Amino acid sequence: MANYLLTGVAGFIAARVAELLLAEGHTVVGVDDLNDAYDIRMKEYRLERLITQPGFFFKKLDISDKEEVERFIQARLIKDGEPIYDAVINLAARAGIRQSVKDPWVYLNTNIIGTLNLLEICRQYKIGKFILASTSSLYGANAPQPTPEEANSDLPLQPYAASKKGAEALAHSYHYLYNIDVTIFRYFTVYGPAGRPDMVMFRFVQWVFEGKKLKVNGDGEQSRGFTYVDDIARGTILGLRPMGYQLINLGGHERIKINQLIRILEDKIGRKAEVEHLPAHPADMRSNWANIEKAEQLLSWHPEVSLDEGITRLISWYKAERDWASLIRTG
Repeated sequence: MANYLLTGVAGFIAARVAELLLAEGHTVVGVDDLNDAYDIRMKEYRLERLITQPGFFFKKLDISDKEEVERFIQARLIKDGEPIYDAVINLAARAGIRQSVKDPWVYLNTNIIGTLNLLEICRQYKIGKFILASTSSLYGANAPQPTPEEANSDLPLQPYAASKKGAEALAHSYHYLYNIDVTIFRYFTVYGPAGRPDMVMFRFVQWVFEGKKLKVNGDGEQSRGFTYVDDIARGTILGLRPMGYQLINLGGHERIKINQLIRILEDKIGRKAEVEHLPAHPADMRSNWANIEKAEQLLSWHPEVSLDEGITRLISWYKAERDWASLIRTG
C-alpha cells in the first residue's frame, strides 16, 4: 500500500480522491488551510467524513507558506534520504474564476507559490511523482470544441487561469531539471454531492429547492461539459502511474446549455424556477467541452456517470442534507 500527501483535502475533488484511496487501503496525509473562499461549512462537512477513516491524517496547513510546509515535511520524515510519500497530489488551489478578478494576489500565492513549495519538497526529499490539478479555463475564449490538450492555452481570460498556467510551467521545469514524474490534469466543470457552492450546479439545485430567484449571467445559451466528481477522482488516481510528463484533459462527455440544465432540474425537483438574467460576466467562457482522447489512450479512462444519473445523485444528496445545505452561502 502507498502513502500519499494530498493537498486541498477538504476541497470538493480532493475529498473524493482521498475517500477512494483510503478505500483501496492506502494512507492519505491530507492538508488544507480551510480558507473561506466559499462557505466553510461545506469543507467541514467533507473533512468530517474523512477524519474517522483508518489511514487518514490531517494537518491544517497553507501550502503558500514555505517555512510551514518545510517544518511539516521534516516532522514526518522516516529517515534521512528516504521519501515518506510515494506521491504528492496537489489539488489545493484558490479556485473561482470571477473572484480571481477581485483579488488576484491570493490566487498567485496559492496556485503558483504553493505549487513551487511542493515541487521543492519533491526535489529535496526525492519524491518521484507529482500530480497537479489545473483547469479547462486555460483554453480561453476561442477554443475548438471539443478541446484537445494541444489547443492554445496562452491567452487566459482571468487571473485564476493565468495562475494555473504558471503552476503548469513550474511543474514542467521541475520535471525537466530533476526528472520528477509529473501528471497535470485540466479539469472541466465538475459537479456532484457536496460540490462547491459557488458553482452553477449546487447553486441551481439549492435555489430551485428553496424557491430562491435563479440568477443566470447572460442568455443561458452558454454551454458546459459537466463531469461527475467520481469520474474525476477516479481519473486523477489513474494518473499516479509513471508517465514521464503528461498534460491530460478530464471532462464530461455530455455538453448541455444552461437553459437546458434549468429545465432538467425543474423536472427532477418538481418545482418551477424563477429565472433572472443578469449581464454576462467578461471572465466567463462561452463554452467548454473536453476532448478526452488522450485520457482514453493513456489511462483507459472515460466518464461513466451519465449527466442524468449524476444530477439524480446530487438531488438525492441535497434532500438528505437539506437541513444544513439549504443554509450554505452560494456567493
